Parts: sequence; C-alpha cells; structure tokens
Amino acid sequence: MALTVQDVARLADLARIELSEEELARLAPQLDVILTAVASVADVAGQDVPPTSHPVRLENVYRIDETRPSWPAEAMLAGAPAVEDDHFRVPRILDEEA
Repeated sequence: MALTVQDVARLADLARIELSEEELARLAPQLDVILTAVASVADVAGQDVPPTSHPVRLENVYRIDETRPSWPAEAMLAGAPAVEDDHFRVPRILDEEA
C-alpha cells in the first residue's frame, strides 16, 4: 500500500508541520520507501528471535565493594604547591557571600 500525498498531508498536520504541495509530492514516495524498509524487518525476525534494543547483550559489570588502605595523606600532600590543615590549598573562586 503506497502512501498518498493526502496521507503525508494528514501526518504533517498531526505533527503540526506545514508542508507545501511540492514538499508533499516529494515526501510521499520517500516515506513510502522508508515504511517498506521498516516493514521488511518483520519478515526477517521469526518467532525464535526475541526483540532486542542492541545487537549484543549488554551487561553491567560490578565489582565487590571492598575497603582497602588508601595512599597516606602525607605522600599525597607532598607534591602539592600549597597545603593548609592537611588539605590541598586552592585559590578562592567564590565570594564569601555566595
């Protein structure tokens, strides 16, 4: 079933897209080709093929959340350009009022 210019005009109206007569005439066959291609997917997928969103199964990879010793603060602060109260000292970027 080929899309007619009236079908495309109705779709454009539903989508609130204003199209000229020339655009309707040009888009009708193009949309028909697209719909035919999409419909062909149903022919390929059989009952044994489950619908998927990705061609490869996606899995989250989790690791066990274990506590471990971290680097000593002294070693990390040793290379800092400025230190204050065992923290990195950085330039102020906000006013006191913020």
